[in-house]
Amino acid sequence: MTLTSVLLVGTGGFFGAISRYAISQIINKKNTSRIPIATVIVNLTGSFLLGIIIGVGLNNMITLLLGTGFMGAFTTFSTFKLEAVHLHINKRKREFIYSQLICYAGGISLAFIGMMIGNYFS
Repeated sequence: MTLTSVLLVGTGGFFGAISRYAISQIINKKNTSRIPIATVIVNLTGSFLLGIIIGVGLNNMITLLLGTGFMGAFTTFSTFKLEAVHLHINKRKREFIYSQLICYAGGISLAFIGMMIGNYFS
């Protein structure tokens, strides 16, 4: 691990976290769903974009900045799990199941589609 690598990941993470927060705020203001839709949308979008980044095969420096840094902070596994726990504790089983299925199945599918699109354009 070099200083350059750390700075690239940190810079990408800084902008990824800010982007996630801003997008989540916009979505939550316009949404009344009982499912934590902002987290679902951010994670699905991040899965797709990370798939593209990996599929295109960018150089290591750009992958550290965009893939590891930005997408690592943009997507939010800890918030996703915390919201799942809240749904479970509040006995909102249907919302719990829907959010888990959408994020896991959708995330894997969108990452795969993103990789295929990235491979096509590389």
